[in-house]
Amino acid sequence: MTGERVHRTSHSTEVDAPAGIVYGLIADAVRWPLFFPPNVHVERLETDGTNERLRMWATANGQVRSWISQRVQDPATRRVEFRQSHPQAPVRTMNGTWAMEELPGGTTLLTLLHDFTVHGDRPGDAEWVERAVDTNSRAELAGLKRLAERWRRLDTLVLSFEDSIRVAAPAEPVYDFLYRVGDWPRLIPHVSRLDLTEDAPGVQVMAMDTLTADGASHTTESVRICFPHAGRIVYKQTTTPALMEAHTGEWSVVSDGSGTTAVAQHSVVLREDAVERVLGPGADLEQARRYVREALGRNSTATLELAREYAESVVRAG
Repeated sequence: MTGERVHRTSHSTEVDAPAGIVYGLIADAVRWPLFFPPNVHVERLETDGTNERLRMWATANGQVRSWISQRVQDPATRRVEFRQSHPQAPVRTMNGTWAMEELPGGTTLLTLLHDFTVHGDRPGDAEWVERAVDTNSRAELAGLKRLAERWRRLDTLVLSFEDSIRVAAPAEPVYDFLYRVGDWPRLIPHVSRLDLTEDAPGVQVMAMDTLTADGASHTTESVRICFPHAGRIVYKQTTTPALMEAHTGEWSVVSDGSGTTAVAQHSVVLREDAVERVLGPGADLEQARRYVREALGRNSTATLELAREYAESVVRAG
């Protein structure tokens, strides 16, 4: 026994949706970055349908943190137990439970429990972790409530798509162009400003101004997680344009015998109450889907084309 104090927290909210819907959103952790504000990226490392091991990245008190979590799903009792097997300091242990109780009338009481210890039981570290747990738990519960209560039209609100191009060059220079995001304002016409910090290798926090086809400027803030050996860069926009409640994406490059396929993937949750304000009176979700698809696709394809030009010029120069 270490003698370190166990800190316990409990957060709950009532959700106007069936418990099965709420459980399904909790169980699908890979989609959490699109649904929960603090979550940046989730990689499922192992699963047998009940037990799973996840690598998770999320913001905590303004920092990007990462850990590995073991989860046990129990759909019969609608509970999901979790334990961080490789927590990041100052956390020593972190365990918890998602519990869903079906209430009369078809609503759900959703409760999120945590218990944790910190190395050395230092009060300042405990306060930092408790503040992060409280802030993130409230944000996660609010995000899940907002999403679950619109479950009947989620298929209309959520939009996922991808664009790809072929590049007559290896994957490495294509990835290099996409990774060197700090250089984008001088390389990509629709990027007018970009501020970048990379305190940990491969974890990029950026603020960017982009221009749309009609000349308007949008400011976004993002966290990017870079996997150079896999040729992948995943990202989560933490500040989104007006029409998007959430936006996650991925750049990926895969080489074969004849060149490289470069892909830009996007997933979006539309902000329903902004549709008419942005697109004009009478505009509907279908118009918003087309607008977002075209705008994001146009910019990401333009970026891929510039990456192609760069990579192919490197090959010619070599």
